[in-house]
Amino acid sequence: MVFERLLGAIGVGGPSVDTMLDGGGAVLPGGALSGQVRLRGGGAAVEIEEIGLELVARVEAEHEEGESEGTVTFERYVVGGGFRLGEDEERGVPFTVTLPWETPVTELYGQPLGVVLGVRTELAVADARDRGDLDPLAVRPLPVQEAVLEALGQLGFGFRSADLEHGRIGGTGQRLPFYQEIELTPPPRYAHAVTEIELTFLATASGLEVVLEADKRGGPLTPGHDALTRFTVRHEDVPVLDWNSEVDGWIRKLTEHREAYGAQAYVHSAPHADHLAAHGRGSGSGVGTAVTAGAAGLAVGVVGGMVAAEVVDEIGDFFEGVEEDEAEESEDGQDGQDGQDGQED
Repeated sequence: MVFERLLGAIGVGGPSVDTMLDGGGAVLPGGALSGQVRLRGGGAAVEIEEIGLELVARVEAEHEEGESEGTVTFERYVVGGGFRLGEDEERGVPFTVTLPWETPVTELYGQPLGVVLGVRTELAVADARDRGDLDPLAVRPLPVQEAVLEALGQLGFGFRSADLEHGRIGGTGQRLPFYQEIELTPPPRYAHAVTEIELTFLATASGLEVVLEADKRGGPLTPGHDALTRFTVRHEDVPVLDWNSEVDGWIRKLTEHREAYGAQAYVHSAPHADHLAAHGRGSGSGVGTAVTAGAAGLAVGVVGGMVAAEVVDEIGDFFEGVEEDEAEESEDGQDGQDGQDGQED
């Protein structure tokens, strides 16, 4: 976008804004996001009181009426302000902010997972606020997350879909109002026990909580049910653990309820009685490990039945829809303000 969004709440002839993210590639959870907010003055000089950046996500929610989806703001930064922008003046405001550690992963080995994140710019001018730009945000896995995904791929698990669910997982250190679920299909060796496994990463500065939930198959005399457990690993464990054995042990414990596993001090299992909290209604750094053939099986470009190109189109359509909604809201707000001004006159 190159100054396409006129700030409706500020009025015709006001400044316009465009945010450019550095690098053009994916960033890491807990890592630095940098770029520049580019401003262009309108028909008159204005005081720029504040420039804000919001991280937004498309989140699904379950409620009594069924399911819905909407955008949720999960972080906000003030990156500038307190200056005068002249008529037709162009100015760039550089910024560097730190992403939350729990920022969801949107791609794996360059393949989109269907998760939608964005960076939205907000400008405050003369007691009016307007959202003037919305740019997609790409996030790749941390090395420890990638190690887990590589192991799952080498163990034969397949990628089915990924989404963001509004709500909280009980018994964890979750901080954001939503969590990411990566749905995996089991290999033949586990297909008799589970129909699918849902994986959630909850990263922190010190390590990673890995939450696994299995949709367990029932037998002739026993109904199917869900089993949930969690494990913690450290960032520094990436080069020293045998990840295939580690993750295979997690899966065996999840599917077979083997309590003997997990003797290492850094692996902790939550009680199987832990369950996901009810859904509410919602509107690092490091060098990645090598891509292996087995791990790439988790990201072959198929997301919920859609090829990667279709996922990119869907993400683009979603952002266009959000921008149109916001533009309509700004116009409605401006119309209402004009009406009030007319009454006062």
